[in-house]
Amino acid sequence: MPETENKEPNKTLKTDRILKDAIEETLEIALEVIDQNELGEHLGHRAEGDRLLTHFFDCKKPGYVGWHWAITVSRVPRSRKVTVSEIDLLPGKNALLAPEWVPWEERLKPGDVSPGDVLPYRQDDDRLMLNRETESGSDEPPLSRLRVLSEEGASDARRRWHRAQKSRTRGRKSAATCASCGFLVAIEGELGKAFGVCANEWSNDDGRLVPLSYSCGAHSETDIQEQGSQWPITPPRVNELDLEIITED
Repeated sequence: MPETENKEPNKTLKTDRILKDAIEETLEIALEVIDQNELGEHLGHRAEGDRLLTHFFDCKKPGYVGWHWAITVSRVPRSRKVTVSEIDLLPGKNALLAPEWVPWEERLKPGDVSPGDVLPYRQDDDRLMLNRETESGSDEPPLSRLRVLSEEGASDARRRWHRAQKSRTRGRKSAATCASCGFLVAIEGELGKAFGVCANEWSNDDGRLVPLSYSCGAHSETDIQEQGSQWPITPPRVNELDLEIITED
């Protein structure tokens, strides 16, 4: 029998004999709403009050391991007719339960957000600070931001951007860095000391954020020595010993 508590733990409830013995009647009524394959053996009963009792049955419903059916029955005074008052599917001590609910905004990861999604407003965000609390004080057109990156937000961005670029720039041989490239678009603020945006359509980083210390073969000031063809052209040669001399009469 599932371990449950009486609604009135300090009161000894008398078990109604008619309701206690009405297992077959309870099953007959319960099978009107419960599939027969989902209802298992009788596990026990519990008195709930005067002429009120709950029968417990094992649950065979797929996916509900450790659960049980609780079917509450009752009868009116001086009547032997049993009626079902309530049918519940309840978890036991070893029941498989869904994990504790976590709000969607706490479950989201950066890669889960699409352009059409709207994130909840976070008033207390350590990555941001009020614009008026910065050294600049306020934005100039076309910018009009209420909050800007805090020191923590900028530090997080630097680590994240360096990590993303490191694998993409591995193996590059050019000695010239992005800091000296004419195609680099400088950005303002604290992050502009370490990053910029590439504007060279011949670069794999075109339109992307690049660290100033990185480099690529599309640097504006790089060049390579002119190299000859891998298939050099040689002048034609004539074997004069095999010539056939033709004369005209």
